[in-house]
Amino acid sequence: MTPFISEIIGTALLILLGGGVVANVVLSKTIGNNSGWIVITTGWALAVYVAVVFASPYSGAHLNPAVSVGLAVSGAFPWADVPFYVLAQMLGAMIGSGTVWLIYRPHFMVTDDGGAKKAVFCTAPAIKNLFSNFLSEAVGTFVLIFSVLYFTDASIADSETVIGLGSLGALPVALVVWSIGLSLGGTTGYAINPARDLGPRIMHAILPIKDKVSSDWAYSWIPVLGPIVGACLAAILMLALS
Repeated sequence: MTPFISEIIGTALLILLGGGVVANVVLSKTIGNNSGWIVITTGWALAVYVAVVFASPYSGAHLNPAVSVGLAVSGAFPWADVPFYVLAQMLGAMIGSGTVWLIYRPHFMVTDDGGAKKAVFCTAPAIKNLFSNFLSEAVGTFVLIFSVLYFTDASIADSETVIGLGSLGALPVALVVWSIGLSLGGTTGYAINPARDLGPRIMHAILPIKDKVSSDWAYSWIPVLGPIVGACLAAILMLALS
């Protein structure tokens, strides 16, 4: 098991379970149809827990380009490794979302709402206001990265342990993500992870989905750039407080 493979599998697990709970809630004729936002946020939190538990020993469980960039800005992770982690995270996200589609394909076939189908793959704003949407993604990711950095001893980056979400612990990270979803997720669906949104959005664009709506590339930069900016600000503030 290498860090690269660990990030692929860990991110695939994250998206498989996270995208899976969205599919269970929004697609037609599923057992969990219309079970609501609490189920979605809880499912994503538990997905984070599973993925972090798996990937922590091997890669530090970044599972998110914003985590890798934020840690690099803080000096706790080498910049040279960031591109490899991001590539692995993107591949994992695409694998995970493609697997969700395969599992729920009969339900995609009987669902008439193209927007609901797209929601299984990527986020969309409840009210489209680019400034507010960007701010929501940046602040949500700021909370995630600041929590990881502030409650983690950055000195472990000098040891053989790779700093990441797993350095804080799987359960605390899951609770932070759950809190972000419950409190801040109602505006944009809280991507707070560029790979989580962009990888599945690419899959939505290329998969043969019946009655598919636009993948909304005009919005796609928000859940990519917003989390990166939020992560950088969290790292800068952490350094200023150190």
